[in-house]
Amino acid sequence: MNSFQILKSTIFLSGVILLLACDMNDDNQTPENGKYPTLTGANPIVVAHRGASGYLPEHTIEGYTKAIEMGADFIEPDLVMTKDGQLVVRHEPMLSGTTNVSEIPAFASKKTTKNIDGAMITDWFVSDFTLAEIKQLKAKQAFTERSQQYNNKYSIPTFAEVIALAKQKSAQLGRVVGIYPETKHPSFHEALNLKITDKLLEMLTAEGWNSASSPVYIQSFEVSNLQYIRTKSTVKTIQLLGCYDVALNGDLVFAVPEGGMISDGKPYDWHLKGDARDYGFFRTQAGLDFVKTYATGIGPWKPFIISYKGIDANNDGKADDINGDGKVDDADKVALPPTALISDAHKKGLQVHAYTFRNEGKRLLSNYKNNPTLEYQAFYKLGLDGVFSDFTDTAVQAR
Repeated sequence: MNSFQILKSTIFLSGVILLLACDMNDDNQTPENGKYPTLTGANPIVVAHRGASGYLPEHTIEGYTKAIEMGADFIEPDLVMTKDGQLVVRHEPMLSGTTNVSEIPAFASKKTTKNIDGAMITDWFVSDFTLAEIKQLKAKQAFTERSQQYNNKYSIPTFAEVIALAKQKSAQLGRVVGIYPETKHPSFHEALNLKITDKLLEMLTAEGWNSASSPVYIQSFEVSNLQYIRTKSTVKTIQLLGCYDVALNGDLVFAVPEGGMISDGKPYDWHLKGDARDYGFFRTQAGLDFVKTYATGIGPWKPFIISYKGIDANNDGKADDINGDGKVDDADKVALPPTALISDAHKKGLQVHAYTFRNEGKRLLSNYKNNPTLEYQAFYKLGLDGVFSDFTDTAVQAR
């Protein structure tokens, strides 16, 4: 081989190495360069679902702080109202599941029965407490299989305290930490003359966070309050989508059994108006066009995107215990091919944020081999724009 041939071969090999290097960089490129097919091409956001609720009691300043330190882009406060019109942060208007209210004799007489979206529920309700009384309660872990060692240690925060934390940590960390509040059961609150949506907008305005450019998303399972928000504000809004169950064959079940919470299958405000549509409507082209008139995007339960089926080898109409652990849960189910919901929503210019991602093996489909990272990556690769996660650290690491 002469010197010219050697030089030519060297150049060729250098080019191959350069191309290989470029390919490797493409596989590990930053999200802004198109790593995931999100609506904007940016990294999918990680929303700390009720804080770092996989580790600490949900909806506590301590839980939100931990989630932020783990890398959360947004923290999620679920909002309910006290009888004196203050926004506090709890997953539901009921208190017994997430606080020590049942252990306080002074509040025993406050236990009562109320209609929550068609279901008669006996419990202690935030709407029967003043803020001063709520501040006498302590939070507890809602999931029995998670650590109970932090029960009765942390107070119930106000929405104002959560906003203050997000701003404080943003300044401290040099990055924006947003908030992602959900108005819980707006029709229930409105019927009590507790103007939950107006109070939320009022507080966002006071904080300078009531615009499209603010690090804020407002979410709701109801429709009317999101439509109302759009008439008052340009703040980002998300229409949540849920269903009652997933059938053995993977079909989503929207019909709720008698006595159940109607909002598990359809927007409760629609039920009150006699509207027959359920959350399945939002999977259609017409439904997505409708959402676009008032919302920034949709927040579906995961099976709207990747559903799952059970294995019924004995033909008894029920899913079998495939892994032989004596119980049937998600670990015994098999993922079905993804739906077109994300791509359909993106074509309409709508973001898609899905809930709820959790690490426990019983909440992971068999396809994910007890590895939550595999679940995140399955959704990230579809272009999901955001995840609600109980385990912020895992969600951040997986992307």
